[in-house]
Amino acid sequence: MKIRAVVLEATGGPLTPSELDLALPGVKEVLVRLHASGVCHSDWNAVDGTAENPCPCVLGHEGAGVVEAVGDGVTRVAVGDHVALSWAPWCGDCDECRRGLPQLCATVWPAMGTGGLMDGTPRLSRDGVPVFHYSFLSTFAEACVVPERSCVKIDADVPFDVAALVGCAVTTGVGAVWRTAGVERGDRVAVIGCGGVGLSALMAAVAAGAEPVIAVDAAPGKLDVARDFGATDTVLWQGSAAETAEAVREASGGGVDYAIEATGRPEAMETAFLSTRARGAAVLIGIPRPDAVLSLPAATIPRMERRVLGSIYGSSMPERDFPDTLERYRRGDLPLDRLVSHRLPLEEAARGFELMQSGEALRVVLEP
Repeated sequence: MKIRAVVLEATGGPLTPSELDLALPGVKEVLVRLHASGVCHSDWNAVDGTAENPCPCVLGHEGAGVVEAVGDGVTRVAVGDHVALSWAPWCGDCDECRRGLPQLCATVWPAMGTGGLMDGTPRLSRDGVPVFHYSFLSTFAEACVVPERSCVKIDADVPFDVAALVGCAVTTGVGAVWRTAGVERGDRVAVIGCGGVGLSALMAAVAAGAEPVIAVDAAPGKLDVARDFGATDTVLWQGSAAETAEAVREASGGGVDYAIEATGRPEAMETAFLSTRARGAAVLIGIPRPDAVLSLPAATIPRMERRVLGSIYGSSMPERDFPDTLERYRRGDLPLDRLVSHRLPLEEAARGFELMQSGEALRVVLEP
């Protein structure tokens, strides 16, 4: 079938609206007609080379839509179902999956690097030449073919734009607070980096009853937004990790129990670690460059029992956590719709990245 999509021609290259051929779904694959696609910083990582992807490729890994066709062996969804898409379609057979850690699936990560689906081959092409996928999904398009386990059924009244963001940014931030850290009422929390992921973490901390919840960013405007989302205190970047952490410790009355870092920058990671009090944990969810190195004062780790916790996809299980998060949205605990600041047509994906990088946008959603 023919679809419209936006193609990243090469790492560092242009984003080109194009007509592509999309193959019908194979065994345990699903064709989804997309209604919304979030523009995420992780997509930009493929553009600037922070996390290279085979090119040409169709970016986008936050999507929601309606199932239009299913391949042989599909049992989890049916034609007409509304779905949110997960970029982590766990295999169910590897050691990590059997340990209940589908976000660390040993089969998924190597397959993702090929730019194909689970079998390593793409379903997209242009003039007979393969076009690669991004994170199995490629949602900067009218439709996509994805692994069955990338589809999480949602209720038909859930807004597609909210469901799309739950597919990555929201789950990454909320899960880091609720699943990786296990924040409880009365815990002290700092959130470093107040983009879409950081604001999702902040909302989750507020919903968990954390006190205080301190937002940290280099942009005063983002701190204003964080206050609107429930931050009790804000700290502007002070020019160094040590000075910023000192400001967080002062604002929190001696340091936080959990510092959620959502930028991927080593200086922000160091700030998170230095912001913690005894037995506190820096929860690192931002994606750094492959050559990034983090240096920490080693003596404070055993003496203060300070911890560093990695978190990918919020340590979440999409089939369990997407519905739970959306139910909390319905109840008003997580005002996720407030994250969507801009809606653009599919062809304006490049403009979406500009809005994201300028700080003007909270979250941009493309609507085919």
